[in-house]
Amino acid sequence: MVAIVLGAGSSRRLGRPKQTLPFGDTTLLGWTLRNIEASSLDRVVLVAGGAADEALAALTPARAEVAFNESYGTGCASSLLAGLDAAGDCDAIMLLLGDMPGVDPEVIDSVRADWERHRPWAAITSYEGGLGHPFVFSSAAFATLRGLHGDKAVWKIVDGRPDRVRQVPIARPLPQDVDTWEDYERAQQRLGLATAAEEADRPSRL
Repeated sequence: MVAIVLGAGSSRRLGRPKQTLPFGDTTLLGWTLRNIEASSLDRVVLVAGGAADEALAALTPARAEVAFNESYGTGCASSLLAGLDAAGDCDAIMLLLGDMPGVDPEVIDSVRADWERHRPWAAITSYEGGLGHPFVFSSAAFATLRGLHGDKAVWKIVDGRPDRVRQVPIARPLPQDVDTWEDYERAQQRLGLATAAEEADRPSRL
């Protein structure tokens, strides 16, 4: 199983590259990637795009391979396709978000173990409070994934084919992803981290 980590977003809602936001002893993307690299997944592919040079300069990957998505402005589906190309032949891919630091190795390994027991076409994580990442897609789903376009495209598959998508129960609250400055502060608080950025660093609301 190969991890595809979506870290190519342009952070339009946040107002600055969220991949590079301070988070604990690293950056937001660095924290998330470290969790994924500590899991049992066989390979890790990080898809970079927006602010790639700055984001990668702040990372010290342990085993992640980097794939570049030059079309990141067209939506998340383009990053997924870049990740699939880099993943190559495999039994399944696990799709993870580079801005969701609360998904730790225990969650990742639990989702992988459930998929390996049941081998569904696809799987989605069912947290207390809602569905969320990570997603798993078997190789039988790759052709469908390659037909996706734009943002939220993977959710359309999940919503449209519930009979083929297994829900993997995880007894935890739905993790916080980071789209706004308030999300960023909540994500730090949930993980017991001090708020790293000063008020002066907050992007202008004008």
